[in-house]
Amino acid sequence: MLDSLITSKTRIKLLMKFFINSDTTAYLHNLASEFGESISNIRNELNRLEDAHLIESRMVQNKKLYQANTKHPYYENIHHLLLKYVGIDQVVDILVKSIVHLEQAYITDGFAAGTPGNIIDLVLVGRNVDDDYLNKLVRKTESNLSFKIRYITVKPDELSQYIHDKSKSLLIWTAE
Repeated sequence: MLDSLITSKTRIKLLMKFFINSDTTAYLHNLASEFGESISNIRNELNRLEDAHLIESRMVQNKKLYQANTKHPYYENIHHLLLKYVGIDQVVDILVKSIVHLEQAYITDGFAAGTPGNIIDLVLVGRNVDDDYLNKLVRKTESNLSFKIRYITVKPDELSQYIHDKSKSLLIWTAE
């Protein structure tokens, strides 16, 4: 669906990289290596997104560091569109909201960094979570998705052991 609206695959990758998790930052050379594309192609797309004020950059030791412009009027719309495109909205609606005693849910690793793959990693924070019920919900949710779900449940005081870097984790739900 998204690839019929946005014809540049590189632009889609960049939008996913920066708009799924607003804490994600990246340098040009790292993006080229991560995406397996030429530096000039990545630079052209970054320039287009920067000209549209969708991403912003700053110099860090003679290198340009890119990040989503969260103040852009369309930031939230693009963010939610990409979450829906990837399937994260279904993880929240079918799985996370159904778990009793859950306090928070985080996505970590690839999906949180804007590079979706075949497995989504979840850190579920709560006390007295029913593991059997959770496992059934995970299987039900997976049947609607194109990826598998790998999860761990932790108590609130254990969270810091699993979430170290905000650019590699994404809070997707909180009970508050």
